[in-house]
Amino acid sequence: MKADVVIQFVASTTSVSKQDARNKAQAALDEYNQLLNTLRNAGLLAAGKQGNSPGEILIIVACPWEKLTSLIEQERHSDFLHGLLTNAYPGENRDFSASPLNPADRIRLIHSLITTSTTQGGLGIDVGSDKWPHVKSVFILHDREFNHTWISNWTKRQIGFHISANELDVVKEQFGEAVALYYSFLSSYARALVFPAIVGVAFWKFENPYSPIYSILIVIWSVIFVEWWRIRERKLSVRWGTRGAAKVEKIRIEYHPTRQSDNEDEDDGFPWWKREFRILTSLPVIGTAAVILAALLTGIFVLEAFVTQLYTGPGHQIASLVPTILFAGLVPQFLAVYQKIASRLTDWENHAHTSTHDASLTIKTFALSSIVAYLGLSLSAFVYVPFGEYIMTTVHTFMLKEATKPDDNKADAKAHEKAAKVEPIVADTSSIASKINASRLQNQMFAYTVTNQIINTFLEVGLPFIMRGVGNVRNGKGLKGHKTPTTNANVEDDAFLEDVRHQATLPQYSLFTDYSEMVTQFGYVALYSTIWPLAPAMALINDWLELRSDAFKMTTHTRRPIPARVDTIGPWLENLSFIAWLSALTNSALVYLFRPSISDGLFAAIFHQHTPRAKGSPLETLETSVVPAVLIALSASHGYIILRALTRHLMERALWKGSREAREGEKKERVVKQTYLKGVASKAPAAGKEKRTEAGSEPLWRDDGKAELEKWIKTD
Repeated sequence: MKADVVIQFVASTTSVSKQDARNKAQAALDEYNQLLNTLRNAGLLAAGKQGNSPGEILIIVACPWEKLTSLIEQERHSDFLHGLLTNAYPGENRDFSASPLNPADRIRLIHSLITTSTTQGGLGIDVGSDKWPHVKSVFILHDREFNHTWISNWTKRQIGFHISANELDVVKEQFGEAVALYYSFLSSYARALVFPAIVGVAFWKFENPYSPIYSILIVIWSVIFVEWWRIRERKLSVRWGTRGAAKVEKIRIEYHPTRQSDNEDEDDGFPWWKREFRILTSLPVIGTAAVILAALLTGIFVLEAFVTQLYTGPGHQIASLVPTILFAGLVPQFLAVYQKIASRLTDWENHAHTSTHDASLTIKTFALSSIVAYLGLSLSAFVYVPFGEYIMTTVHTFMLKEATKPDDNKADAKAHEKAAKVEPIVADTSSIASKINASRLQNQMFAYTVTNQIINTFLEVGLPFIMRGVGNVRNGKGLKGHKTPTTNANVEDDAFLEDVRHQATLPQYSLFTDYSEMVTQFGYVALYSTIWPLAPAMALINDWLELRSDAFKMTTHTRRPIPARVDTIGPWLENLSFIAWLSALTNSALVYLFRPSISDGLFAAIFHQHTPRAKGSPLETLETSVVPAVLIALSASHGYIILRALTRHLMERALWKGSREAREGEKKERVVKQTYLKGVASKAPAAGKEKRTEAGSEPLWRDDGKAELEKWIKTD
């Protein structure tokens, strides 16, 4: 019997007294017995095995074919009632020898049965359930043979960026529609980057930065890509039969309705106005966190600009590392704390479905991560260059004033003597204008699009190997994690159980990190590539590696993704739309401020030193340059609205209306209903009579979990 789902059961006896510890251990044993009975009474096969530590039991679950057929029929009824465009219908006699159930659907059905709440026909066994406090995770096992073959073909056959429809189907059948949709997005985005990469190289070679033509092309490209992807994901949802998948989504086990209701609408069990009120209540928290983060990053930015450009005192080489140390030491910790707060706020909003819950959490999380990603460039472009001389002079004056401030018991003469010693450590104010780094924006773009991406690849692919090797050495398993060979004759079972224990230590796979990385990169290209036109080419090279490193990371460094039926990338599409709109504002403002032919006399000296730099106060700079740039940006936003409406209309007409997928969707809905009605009229055979071609309900393994827990209790 093939086992795919594992329940990680962890008992803990942390207590102040031995009697209390014994009581907790006995409660864990009782819960374990109840858990096994619940699984077996539901028609599943389950056996517990010793985990990686005392008190940890890994319950391996398998589903007999007879039970699986009933789950298939239940899903068909649900899909049919909710109008999901699938190829199956209730009561259909399906020959599974000709069209076998794919691994993703099998695992999804079993995992859904285990984790779905009891009110929806599931067992309610999942993390966060009050009934099962010792259940720490429910995960599914990798198919190592498939992974090896897939990665080998992926690296040898997928030479370019294109992933064929058949290859996407393979990913979908093994990992589910959500993962396949991500790889389709990544492939589509990488191919779309070819145009701005070629254009960017040409403009970098033959044109100055901040070209109006290049900026306009980038804005048009970003709008076209976003609207094209809307059609692309719609076509895939028709091909995979998942269009309207949100209609059949199960209720979250953490959802707490305030009133009983048979309706699956999340607003029926919990008033919509109460959820909206909670969402609005969380906005001040998010806004406060954003302000604090922006203030922290701005302070680090000003400090970095000062110590690298003006500070010439003792230890100035070491002092230049202080901003980096502050960033690495403060920003990740702040984001980690905020992530916990955002998760609690999202749980408090009490979303009934995982899709709405994840969408709300994604918006909260990506809002602050985008501040970290883009604020540095924005400060350089709209603060450092226009007002850098004024800011640095102010900082210089403040530091000098603090350094020479006389003590209450000392004479002014002492202060002058002190000033004479302090003054040389800071550059003269007369040289501040020449100290403003003209290439700062280009250097930052290089760091974000090249250096950071290399570091991220190492953190995702290389670092887990190092950390795993260190952990194996500490646990006495050797560098490669192999234990001393066992004397048990059943070597195959021992190898399987060892692999299960290894997978229990891996982190859960999440699409959030992969989507966040790609959407952030899209922001750099759409918002700031006019600063450094080579950015799209660097992003294209990175995405070629990303296609392969993400697949390797998913199959090696994380647990197997839990298959999920989706028809859209969800909130990430809205993030892309927002960035495309913001690109119209940013590009127009950057071109106006920095293009020498447009802003001659103000910032031309930065790029052409022979042109005299305009003198003036910060108020004059604000009035003559920043305010007009803002007005131009607002005008560009209206142009974006018109461009998006026109592009969306043309995309709908050219790519969707009358397309093969549109006709197929209409036909599929009509044929399924007609076939079902004919089957009812002719008294089709009863449900669940599908041709059985899979293995029967053979015993799984001897259950050692209870004995292990009892031995652990006695030892403790």
